[in-house]
Amino acid sequence: MVWTGTWVAERLGVELIGDEELPALLGLALRRNPKRAHLLVSSVLGKHVPQRPSVVYGSGLDLGRRVRALLGDEEAARSVVLGYAETATALGHAVADGLGLAPYLHSTRRPVAGVARAGGFEESHSHATSHLLLPEDPKLLAGDGPLVLVDDEFSTGNTVLNTVRALHERYPRDRYVVVALVDMRSASDLGRLDAFAAEIGARVDLISGAAGTVRLPEGVLEKGQALVTEHESPYEPAPGPSAHPASVRIALGWPHGIPDGGRHGFTPEHRAALEAALPAMADRIAEALGTPTEEEASAEALPAPAQPPAGPRVLVLGFEELMYAPLRLGTALEDAGHDVRYSTTTRSPVLAVDDPGYAIRTRLVFPAHDDPADGPGERYAYNVAGAGFDAAVVVIDSTADTPALHAPDGLLAQLAAHIPRVVLAVVPSYAPYTPQLSDSEAPERSSMLPEPLRGPAFSSYAPEEVGWLLQDLSDVELEAPTEEREEAIQSGGAHYAESLPVEYQPSARYQELFHSALEGSAARIARAVGTVTETVLAERPGRSPVLVSLARAGTPVGVLMRRWAAARHGLDLPHYAVSIVRGRGIDANALRWLAAHHDPADVVFVDGWTGKGAITRELAEAIRVFEATEGVTGFDPEIAVLADPGSCVRTYGTREDFLIPSACLNSTVSGLISRTVLRADLVGPDDFHGGKFYRELAAADVSNDFLDAVAAHFDEVADTVDTDVKELLTTDRTPTWEGWAAVERISEEYGIHDVNLVKPGVGETTRVLLRRVPWKILAKRGADADLAHVRLLAEQRGVPVEEVDELPYSCVGLIHPHYTKGATGADGKAVVSQ
Repeated sequence: MVWTGTWVAERLGVELIGDEELPALLGLALRRNPKRAHLLVSSVLGKHVPQRPSVVYGSGLDLGRRVRALLGDEEAARSVVLGYAETATALGHAVADGLGLAPYLHSTRRPVAGVARAGGFEESHSHATSHLLLPEDPKLLAGDGPLVLVDDEFSTGNTVLNTVRALHERYPRDRYVVVALVDMRSASDLGRLDAFAAEIGARVDLISGAAGTVRLPEGVLEKGQALVTEHESPYEPAPGPSAHPASVRIALGWPHGIPDGGRHGFTPEHRAALEAALPAMADRIAEALGTPTEEEASAEALPAPAQPPAGPRVLVLGFEELMYAPLRLGTALEDAGHDVRYSTTTRSPVLAVDDPGYAIRTRLVFPAHDDPADGPGERYAYNVAGAGFDAAVVVIDSTADTPALHAPDGLLAQLAAHIPRVVLAVVPSYAPYTPQLSDSEAPERSSMLPEPLRGPAFSSYAPEEVGWLLQDLSDVELEAPTEEREEAIQSGGAHYAESLPVEYQPSARYQELFHSALEGSAARIARAVGTVTETVLAERPGRSPVLVSLARAGTPVGVLMRRWAAARHGLDLPHYAVSIVRGRGIDANALRWLAAHHDPADVVFVDGWTGKGAITRELAEAIRVFEATEGVTGFDPEIAVLADPGSCVRTYGTREDFLIPSACLNSTVSGLISRTVLRADLVGPDDFHGGKFYRELAAADVSNDFLDAVAAHFDEVADTVDTDVKELLTTDRTPTWEGWAAVERISEEYGIHDVNLVKPGVGETTRVLLRRVPWKILAKRGADADLAHVRLLAEQRGVPVEEVDELPYSCVGLIHPHYTKGATGADGKAVVSQ
């Protein structure tokens, strides 16, 4: 039999070295990725390669039994198993089943309303978003028994070790066990595990099914990229539903109260209940396929071993993270004598080559169908088309049973174009129990919070312009040199909100640029302010909005919106500024205060602009969690912004990416207030997030100059605003997330693999140049009018500006993904620093 890594090995000179069984376990494929061109494709994982369910499940069970033998029953009963989304969710679950005595939890990329995060982490090489840990029982990870971490491949170990480090800081324990199907560490990585164990003062064991490494020749990245370019071709959507029979939906009979997987935790008791229900569910599937049930097949069974599999060749196809439920349904069908293979859909884009020596022969492409938190995108099913399947059983959770699934270009239609019979089985998405606070608890907690800070004691804004729901940390030393902050943030040693950058002191030339930009754009900004304010008022007839700006970029916009409402309608709108931190959410205490003093339905969140939409998603998820846990409802997570170049929101003043002068400076255009701070030793559970008032910068303050310059144009733009708003209110303003797609593309093209380090738009690019260590700036050819200050800052910091075409933004700032001094390769692409 031809090894499924031959095609890549012959063309790139890649070698697979190690245990004899490695070629049977791993093949090779290619992906468009400047950091690593090759992809190890497991034949026993059940992700990219359809495999017998018993083989996939058995691989995890065997590893779990080895963990139990290592720990002993007493320690095994105290342990917790943690798997990684998306590829290792079923593998981790099977390991937990083999261990037999421990609960299981897997990370997820799907935020779930009402479930507080117990942790999370980034996976820098992934095509998807951050991992979240969302156990229903918050004590699940808080014990001191062993933690067993399961992934399909242990290569550098970065993801696993970063997870352990983060969890150990919060839930320290004495022992960890890392489990992987294959241990593919290089010689240089072999000693890291022992060194890491010594660093945290715990024992860390490693168990794997096989071990080896991949030897890569010089120039493999360039050769791999060239091969992908040569062989990649656009996919053709499947014909519409009229060309193929509709899928058949079956009532699966999933047992009540049993989770659909380990997203929120899965106990040995859950497993026992599921085991008991599996045969009946397999019979329902077999009946829908027109194959004998287990009882019928056993009555007609031939003498062993001549008994062939009964009925058609069946694919059980799972869905991204939902791997365990379809795997167990597949094992039940296989146990009943059916000819079954199992695999799942995936987010990961891989080149398909129809060659026996290549691991990914065919590829189906279809739109995401579960309203993913990171926006729309392509999804894939590999090695399904042309594999000779007579029937497919598509197993999804109810969250993913959307119109997109059933659309002419959706997954079901794609499968029907290649497989004669398609059966849909929907597992109910598990809804965790979330206790609600009593009516008396929330107000009592809110009443303990202080009143908002106001100028002139805190900020240079007039006291009626804005109330800051922050605590004053002006006397605390929080600033750190930019380079030190960047390295600490990217190494995982600190979160960006735990310190402040040293405030940029603009040169005389830069201040001249600011005033020139303000003079040239004030009327344009006034028009956008009027448009977004009138849209907010029109969407809330008869109500008086409460403006809540996201500090600090949103605060000048909130003040201007308040001024417009007063000037045009005589309204005195309340305005507050609150903190929101990427990865940590919005200040829950600020929301409690707002709920105690205003109707949450009147709150309108305000920001300056959208980049890729990360804060838009952060706010939506934080509001869902807050309302579910606090028993307070009515907040609208929609953000109203001055400019929405990323097409991330419905309420905006413009979708053009132009220079907003308030983005050109830091505190000196934002009431002399710092970016907000969230650090555990300074901000307690009942405190507002922190901020500093830079009184010493009063001589350079232009905050009110900016407001006055824009407000002076309100009257002249009023008629234009009225026309704009009438047009907007009849326009489809549904976000397209065009910006997010561009950011993902740029992240991959420049070898960054972390969307958080791509900062799109004039505002975000300016922030990069003022606060971070920028790597390079991408400038849209012909967008010079709004980029004079960007070019000046880049010149002052020695940052190259690269002219590009087909950019949805005027410019994009890039931060190096592994920042150390000089951390770029000779080709200008990102490389991992050694």
